[in-house]
Amino acid sequence: MKNMKRVVVTGMGAITPIGNSVEDFWKGVKEEKVGFAPISYFDATDYKTSLAAEVKDFVAKDYMDPRTARRMALFSQYAVAAAGEAIKDSELDLEKEDTARVGISVGSGIGSLQVVESTNETINTKGPKRVKPMVVPMMISNMAAGNVSLYYGLRGKSINVVTACATGTQSIGEAYRSLQCGEADVMVAGGTEAAITPVAVGGFAALTALSKSEDPKRASIPFDKERDGFIIGEGAGVVILETLEHAQARGAKILAEIVGYGATSDAFHITSPAEDGEGAARAMEFAMNEAEIKPEEVDYINAHGTSTHANDAFETMAIKKAFKDAANDVKISSTKSMIGHGLGAAGAIEFITCVKTIQEDYIHPNVGLKVRDEECDLDCITEAVEGSGVNYVLSNSLGFGGHNATLLVKKFEG
Repeated sequence: MKNMKRVVVTGMGAITPIGNSVEDFWKGVKEEKVGFAPISYFDATDYKTSLAAEVKDFVAKDYMDPRTARRMALFSQYAVAAAGEAIKDSELDLEKEDTARVGISVGSGIGSLQVVESTNETINTKGPKRVKPMVVPMMISNMAAGNVSLYYGLRGKSINVVTACATGTQSIGEAYRSLQCGEADVMVAGGTEAAITPVAVGGFAALTALSKSEDPKRASIPFDKERDGFIIGEGAGVVILETLEHAQARGAKILAEIVGYGATSDAFHITSPAEDGEGAARAMEFAMNEAEIKPEEVDYINAHGTSTHANDAFETMAIKKAFKDAANDVKISSTKSMIGHGLGAAGAIEFITCVKTIQEDYIHPNVGLKVRDEECDLDCITEAVEGSGVNYVLSNSLGFGGHNATLLVKKFEG
């Protein structure tokens, strides 16, 4: 777009089922580590699914003072922790910044079901007078952005995008737009989720969206003919975005550049993507058109790839529709094959994967993909690809309600 500011990535932070920092997460990705295990947060004996991708060894007081942590639900704790890593990674000195020009775009698809469920139990067993005063501020989904703002003293534009499983991607996309338009100099952007609870697991299972597999290596297997649903995950991904002008003025290290963003609606079905992939295809086309590149210039697609039959088949159709003759030449994999589906956090963690892919010229495979599905007949890789020269990467996210979002990331060139 003409007269729009260029936007770059200068810092990243992550809390994931395979590592509680970007370094540990990426190490896990390169080791093809699978973060699935039996659900430990509650007794899942009577549930249709037994596995989840839980964050391990997260201790909130390691990232923030204990009193503050007690006033946050887990999804907000994850967001504040990931934001802290991202700010540190960016070497952004907030004491030297005009914090009114530092904004926040951190979304959660659900908020805190833990608080909702425990409060309901309190009402049923002890009565409404025993409800704690902080219930509402802890459970509402905007409090991830709110707590990041409060904890780090950020006074710029603050938004909470809620578009189900497209939340993380759209949160970064809308932050990108805010910077392009000059609404801020810096945006702290991403997604967070902590919803491995009885209601979420029972609800997704009732939709037949979750895998029933008890084998972690055959549970979340995007594009595999034997896939039977996703593994619910959790965590947070937060990145620091800046206008190129601002980043260069302070001598920041630049990790990558965002050059395109597309967001569309299917208007088709409350939970299923459009069968012909039309909406997701338009999101990809919008991102490529904004960057003024051709499909054959895209080296890799980090797919939404949930491991449900409908998503993987229809996303394949969407890529064919958007890429046309170039569809068979682009490498495709889903990070959910290792970390499951982090819902509102998924797209943000996958965006971090895309930046690392460009930085290290390393494309991770679809871990666990063994039985190729003839409906998913593109280059869904089963082995890592190194040294191929990665310049452009697309990241897709599709959410219940028909939300589609795509980000296009480019290797930075001054």
